[in-house]
Amino acid sequence: MGSRGSPLALRQTEIVQGGLLSLGIETELILVKTSGDVFLDKPLHQLTGFGVFVAEIDERMLKGEIDLAVHSMKDLPTKRPEELVISAVLKRDSPYDIMLCRDRSVKRLEELKEGATVGTSSMRRTAQLRRARPDLKISNLRGNLQTRMRKLDEGSYDAILLAKAGLERMGLEEDYVRLDDEMFVPSANQGTIIVVARKGSKAECYSQLLDDAPTRTETMIERRILETVGGGCVVPMAVHASAAGGWARVLAEVLSLDGKRFVRLDEKISLQDDPLARADDMGQRLMNMGGRELVDEAVKEFGVR
Repeated sequence: MGSRGSPLALRQTEIVQGGLLSLGIETELILVKTSGDVFLDKPLHQLTGFGVFVAEIDERMLKGEIDLAVHSMKDLPTKRPEELVISAVLKRDSPYDIMLCRDRSVKRLEELKEGATVGTSSMRRTAQLRRARPDLKISNLRGNLQTRMRKLDEGSYDAILLAKAGLERMGLEEDYVRLDDEMFVPSANQGTIIVVARKGSKAECYSQLLDDAPTRTETMIERRILETVGGGCVVPMAVHASAAGGWARVLAEVLSLDGKRFVRLDEKISLQDDPLARADDMGQRLMNMGGRELVDEAVKEFGVR
């Protein structure tokens, strides 16, 4: 089983290993250093190509050196090698964003002092922050979870934005501000751990036993919209599907880099009537509403496609 070496990546791999072990399946861990782990001095959108946290692991798997790989699903590009499949989507943890503040008395985003410095490496969070609080200074934040929290405590930032799921998985109990999920719609697949395997392998069959069908449905709807809109990690885009009772509420938006403009859809789609086709339709309508211009602006700004 292949994994990145960060504490959070290892914890996620341990969760999968534990699930397999409960089924009588033992695994051996192989650590793989990825481009995203090496170039920590650059914002994520400046790294060449998509999938900076998975490409090297994919290569090892395609060579037969690894049978399974564990990833945060939001790090997985929508365009994938045909030989590799998502064999398991684990039950989703919290998909939402939180804010950690150096001043623990701050309980709401509105309470941050004017001009405060907020750390994040996400284009989506940056645009949403600029929409909500255009006065804030937003600064790039890289490194593993512990490094980010240390930089906050050292005074490099007044606040940092994180995924709540990361803190939960690491068992960290911190005073945090949960951001309004209607204003800070999560990234597609946030809070979800997946297992990747070679198509048709025994490892694929074994790991399929860990699959959570409701989470797979939600995340595949999100991925289809993400794929339809395109643009990769340079485009500030959010999409979250929440399924219950045969329906899924789907909230999706594309924002300008400065957060001043955005297009947004909030719809309920039936899970009985080809939800992926409905997701594709939502993505197309987002583009026709003005999303195409916002995507093109972001791609032009950062010189990628």
